[in-house]
Amino acid sequence: NLLLITPCHVHLTGRCGALKMMLADNEQQLKENMVSIEEWMKGDMKGSCLFGQLPKFEDGDLVLYQSNAMLRHLGRKHGAYGKNDCEASLIDMMNDAVEDLRLKYIKLIYQEYETGKEAYCKDLPNHLKPFESVLSKSKSGFLVGDQISFADYNLFDLLLNHKVLCSASLDSFPTLKSYVDKIAARPKIKALLECENFKKLPINGNGKQ
Repeated sequence: NLLLITPCHVHLTGRCGALKMMLADNEQQLKENMVSIEEWMKGDMKGSCLFGQLPKFEDGDLVLYQSNAMLRHLGRKHGAYGKNDCEASLIDMMNDAVEDLRLKYIKLIYQEYETGKEAYCKDLPNHLKPFESVLSKSKSGFLVGDQISFADYNLFDLLLNHKVLCSASLDSFPTLKSYVDKIAARPKIKALLECENFKKLPINGNGKQ
């Protein structure tokens, strides 16, 4: 049984988007429980969380915090972590690069949205070029090897967010654009993205996107 526990005041796609996409793509059922802000502020739930934060992911007896640990666990479990150690290391590298960009995005959204959005969008191509370069050399159309990895789900999720933030963000990157279209067309991911419950989730907790 797979359980994801999130606080309802940040019940959004956010960092859980890639996880939900990977599970959907592998036809895994996920139960999601929301913790109210009132319950969270009481402190009991926060005190029970290893790092004092959510989300919390349960896979049977395994309890995980930290969204990238969740992605790596599911990657190993569902064959989305490469075919050998070298591919796994390259996937780790690409996922770290995705996280570098995600942290810049989060800083913009929560700290600099009004003053920094224009400059961020202007500089965004410099951050997308490495991904375009890697994918343009890929025979499979994925970041590493010949099959999708957890880093692909993470990058795909973040690129969707950036398409909302800067609608023309992928216009100069044909390979990235086709990459997004390719993953979005995977039947289970397509169904998730078109699900009303998923579509109505805000991307970020402060309503900015």
